[in-house]
Amino acid sequence: MRVRIKICGLTRSEDVRFASGLGVDAIGLNFFPPSPRFLDVAAARGVRASIPAFVTSVAVFVNPGEDEVRRVIEEVGVDMLQFHGTEAASFCERFGLPYLKAVGMRDGIDPAAAARAHPAASGLLLDAHDTERWGGTGRTFDWSAVEGGVGRPIVLAGGLGPENVGEAIRRVKPFAVDVCGGVESAGGIKDESRLKAFVESVESVGFDRTE
Repeated sequence: MRVRIKICGLTRSEDVRFASGLGVDAIGLNFFPPSPRFLDVAAARGVRASIPAFVTSVAVFVNPGEDEVRRVIEEVGVDMLQFHGTEAASFCERFGLPYLKAVGMRDGIDPAAAARAHPAASGLLLDAHDTERWGGTGRTFDWSAVEGGVGRPIVLAGGLGPENVGEAIRRVKPFAVDVCGGVESAGGIKDESRLKAFVESVESVGFDRTE
């Protein structure tokens, strides 16, 4: 089965066009101000306009206010939301759009419990734990913790790049993979050669999710 690909933290229209041309499934736009990949609403509108039909636009938030999320939905026009902080299910569900819930993986975290706490989530995005940057750290986590699944589609993130995404897919068997810093030349600036290599690495791996 094909593993879907999300490229996160894009800040330039030319990177969106290149990634979309490679056949990626989703583009993540970052609305967390401390991030070097942060987009304000005006900049995000320009980047969003470069995302073609049938490629999902994902707005990424960390513990936002309701008004902030609604403004992005109304003024940018995204397809999906991603909540990367400590947001409760009742908050994530109030916007009328599908959403991903990120889980920072560390000792003592049970992603299956997070899945139960967010029954309406379209999937769980599993990332390396970091309460300052909330993602985009370039670090992996212990994949063995989720090799048996979590009862919900897994979007695997955290330190992925062309060099290790094949192994990650073979071990975790995720529904999708999410890459940010692993395909960059600088914060928010994607490297075309690494983007291409990442997509090729994902596409080279096949597996049966029913195993």
